[in-house]
Amino acid sequence: MNKTAVITGATSGFGLAAAKLFAQSGWNLILTGRRSDRLKQIKDDLSNQTKVLTLILDVCDNQQIIAAFQSLPADFQSIDLLINNAGLALGTEAAQESDLKQWHTMIDTNIKGLTSVTHALLPRLIASGNAASIINIGSIAGRWPYPGGNVYCGTKAFVEQFSLALRCDLAGTGVRVTCLAPGLSESEFTLVRTGGDKQAYDALYKGANAIQPEDIAETLLWIAQLPAHLNINQLEIMPVSQSWSPFAVQRHQ
Repeated sequence: MNKTAVITGATSGFGLAAAKLFAQSGWNLILTGRRSDRLKQIKDDLSNQTKVLTLILDVCDNQQIIAAFQSLPADFQSIDLLINNAGLALGTEAAQESDLKQWHTMIDTNIKGLTSVTHALLPRLIASGNAASIINIGSIAGRWPYPGGNVYCGTKAFVEQFSLALRCDLAGTGVRVTCLAPGLSESEFTLVRTGGDKQAYDALYKGANAIQPEDIAETLLWIAQLPAHLNINQLEIMPVSQSWSPFAVQRHQ
C-alpha cells in the first residue's frame, strides 16, 4: 500500500487498537505517545508487519511537535492520514466543585494539542494528494451534555466544529476530514478520568456491552480506505445499550 498514518495517543485504547489493525492492513505507522516503554513494546510487536516509527511526544508541547515532524526520516516524509486520538477527561464533579488545573489540562490536550498536531501536518497531508484524511476523535459529549461533563464536553464540541471548519478550508485540496464521535467506550479513559478508581470503572461498564477499542479501530480503517471521492463528515456511534435521557426538570415545592 505504501501509505502512512500518524496516530496520536497510540499507547492505549483506540490508538493502540488502530495501530494494530492498520499495521495488519499494510499501512506504515508513525505512532506518538508519552510512555516510552509502551511505544517500544508496540514497535517490537508491529515491526514484523510494517514500517513503524515511534515518537515520544506530549501533544501539549507545540515546540516538541514541530521539531518531531520536521525531522522525520525519509521513509516517513509522506503522510496520508492523521488520526487525532490523543485526548482525555479528568474529573466528574460539577463545575462549581471542579479543579481548574484539570480543566486547563483538558483544554491543553483536547484542543491545543489536536490543533497543534493538525497545523504541523497539514502541508504534508495536502502534498499527499487525493484520499489523504484527517480523522479527529470527538465524542457524543460534544453534542449531548451531561452533569460533570462541563469542560470535557466543551472540548469535544470544539473538535466537532473545528473538523467541519477545517473541511471548508481544505475544499479542493483532496484532503478529507471526519469527526468520529464515540459513545460509551471501555478503555483506560475512565480510569484516567476517575484517578484510577477501578470500582467506578467496573460500575460504569457493568452489563452495558460498551464499545470496544477494536470497534473504533474497524471504523477508522473503513473511513480511511473509502474511495477518494467520498468524505464522512461526522459519524456518531453508541452501543445499543446507550441512548438519551429525559430533560432534567428541577421542581420547587
